[in-house]
Amino acid sequence: MFIFFKPFRQQGVFIMSKLSKLQSFLLILFLVIVWGINWPLSKFALAYMPPVLFSGTRTLLGGLLLLVIAIPRYKKLNLGKTWPIYLISAVVNVVLYYGLQTVGLNDLPSGLFSAIVFLQPVLVGIFSWLWLGESMNGMKIAGLLLGFVGVGVISSGAGGLSGHISVEGVLLALGSALSWALGTVYVKRVGPRVDPIWLVTLQLIAGGLAMTAAGSGVESWRDVQWNPAFIASLLFISIFVIAIGWLVFYKLIDSGEAGKVASYTFLIPLVAIWAGTIFLDEPFTSTLLIGLVCIVVSIYLVNRRQPAARSGLVGKAG
Repeated sequence: MFIFFKPFRQQGVFIMSKLSKLQSFLLILFLVIVWGINWPLSKFALAYMPPVLFSGTRTLLGGLLLLVIAIPRYKKLNLGKTWPIYLISAVVNVVLYYGLQTVGLNDLPSGLFSAIVFLQPVLVGIFSWLWLGESMNGMKIAGLLLGFVGVGVISSGAGGLSGHISVEGVLLALGSALSWALGTVYVKRVGPRVDPIWLVTLQLIAGGLAMTAAGSGVESWRDVQWNPAFIASLLFISIFVIAIGWLVFYKLIDSGEAGKVASYTFLIPLVAIWAGTIFLDEPFTSTLLIGLVCIVVSIYLVNRRQPAARSGLVGKAG
């Protein structure tokens, strides 16, 4: 997995190696699958560990695992000059994203909450156009919005619109989506200035420590039930979903347009519902099929190449 992150130097500047189409496809496939099955796995794990402690533990463990890989690259750390980047990334991508997500799930049905959180690709597309100069046109905007509609249709069909709905929960879900989108664009912008493995490692360790400390203050470690099934789920999430997953996500963002890469995250709730259908006996509904069609069309529209004469419908920022 880490062979795709091999760096090289050109004129004294640290540059990431680019991906082939096959490598990009395989990494996207890996990310969609592991981040998709993360939802039912996390639901299972939360039955054995309080939510804030669980969020802190899984991210901290993922960061510590990556530390083994990062330490041999200590010369690339340059912490004295780059520590603000690591800190900001930890706050937006770990503490705010996972923290708001965990708290908000107590005030909102999980299906509706996840639909709001997956507004993130739409926000990434907009922010990337405004701040990164990535292309934007009517077709891409329609695709981004259609993908969000598809996620909403899937969530509504999965029972996500039932139960208690609070204004606080909606705001927390929007905050989670906003922090993830800002973190994605921020990493895309400053990524060349830091080592990618150290970036992921330190943001997970710093954010994990903060949430674990907070969880230790408001929850009890005595409530944790350490059994083999829970430990296996925690390790899978920490290794594949958190540690490797974030590395793959940032590599994909670095190798292509952030808006296009983020559009594939619309497939994640679809995989989550499929996993729930297989392992939790949840039904496969007509709304799930409709949502799938919306998502597939969304990805096609976002990634469709525009003819040269018509590609500047909206243009680039700055």
